[in-house]
Amino acid sequence: MTDRPRTRSRCGGRAARRAARAGALPDHLRPVRPGLSGGQYRPLSERDMECIHHAALDALERIGLADAPESGAARLVARGCVQGEDGRIRFPRAVVEDALARANREVVLYSRDGRHDLDLSGTRVHFGTAGAAVHLVDALTGDYRDSTLADLFDAARIADRLDNIHFVQRPMVARDIADNREMDLNTIYACCAGTTKHVGTSFCDPDFVADGLEMLHMIAGGEEKWRARPFVSNSNCFVVPPMKFATESCKVMERCIEGGMPVLLLSAGMAGATAPSTIAGAIVQAVAECLAGLVYANAVRPGHPVVFGTWPFGLDLRSGAMTGGSGEQALLTAGCAQMHHFYGLPGGAAAGIADAKLPDMQAGWEQMCSNVLAGLAGLNMVYEAAGMHASLLGFCHESLILGDDLIGQALRCVRGIEVSEETLALDQIAEVCLGGSGHYLGTAQTLARMQADHVYPVCADRSSPKEWVERGRPDPIGRAVARKEAILAERPAARFDARTDAAIRARFRIHLPA
Repeated sequence: MTDRPRTRSRCGGRAARRAARAGALPDHLRPVRPGLSGGQYRPLSERDMECIHHAALDALERIGLADAPESGAARLVARGCVQGEDGRIRFPRAVVEDALARANREVVLYSRDGRHDLDLSGTRVHFGTAGAAVHLVDALTGDYRDSTLADLFDAARIADRLDNIHFVQRPMVARDIADNREMDLNTIYACCAGTTKHVGTSFCDPDFVADGLEMLHMIAGGEEKWRARPFVSNSNCFVVPPMKFATESCKVMERCIEGGMPVLLLSAGMAGATAPSTIAGAIVQAVAECLAGLVYANAVRPGHPVVFGTWPFGLDLRSGAMTGGSGEQALLTAGCAQMHHFYGLPGGAAAGIADAKLPDMQAGWEQMCSNVLAGLAGLNMVYEAAGMHASLLGFCHESLILGDDLIGQALRCVRGIEVSEETLALDQIAEVCLGGSGHYLGTAQTLARMQADHVYPVCADRSSPKEWVERGRPDPIGRAVARKEAILAERPAARFDARTDAAIRARFRIHLPA
């Protein structure tokens, strides 16, 4: 007699939970969302950060950077830097401190639709794609092939539909387009036609920037609208570590800044090769190089929105191979995030990279390790967070979808534990234990918070072994394939209106079919 009511209660609770889960929550009640505040994890002490800061200033003042373009050297000297007889630009401490004082700390990276703007203040965390993979990975066959413009377009379309992918920086190179100008312009087109989220891209040559800006003005509806809400940023490798300016990229940066485009100042040294092998030393060099970039950018246009992009990578010193999925990489990224907060600057770094060639168990632990630490450290922009394999050589659409689930769990860790009178649940414990049902399934409190407190993965399987077998042994990759096919079967919401698209195609050679 006592079993039957209990069984009915459990079945009713499960049905109610499923019904609640099917409904959409308003953004402020979602268990995870863009811009959650991290900062709980701090591998560097205050003294450590002070030491890194002073070492970076010493490096800039004593060593400086080589190979500045003439235009950059002139701007930097005018700001108080010194060009020595060896040609290197050296940065007196006062010059760096002045740039830090004048830097823009209220950076917002805009989206085209206005619903996915990214506030980079404080320790707000955002995850997204990035990279320049040259291969597309087939998750079912394990094959690698050259990545194409259509693959890039599909990646943007998929990312547009994933809640935990907050921005789309170009993750692949369109290797089917031989002309660099056309590749740069088609990259902008494919990304913007695939998503209304903020887009990041790069330019091969400074002479291509004007055409890219012209296309963006057309997409925005005019230059004035573009400048009011620039929805594409320039990923700019302005340095060639160790401590050299990348001359052509610096010219690109100057033109992007003049065109109103936000800039990611990206320093990507390899610890043990182009940066010191120690984690602290690699962070020192990356900080020094990005401080030089900050001075440079503010010499072009004071207060221009830039992202402090310290991206040191790990290296397996036994083989010389990159170790993007290592614990050392996770520490490098978390330490860099702390330095961004030390300066109070919007910052970004790399995490979520898998050295694994396919979306397997190795990829899972590698991607989760660095993504969780990056989020807990409060990194504003977590680049390369999903889809990247083979130490950035390969990109996988299915892995991007699986990464959405993975990042959801990482963000739940970032959100942390809420302690309040309601969440302590003492009244609920008393109600259940003193004459109640003896369990919390289906209670009003459980149902009220089941969506707000818990993240439910889409591709992962939480069924019992018996249920799993009865359902045909579903696996995460199979579910990711199905979700990919469903997304790509629909027309992307981000596609341009017919008139705009026709105007772009009349002006530029677009390789994607209309």
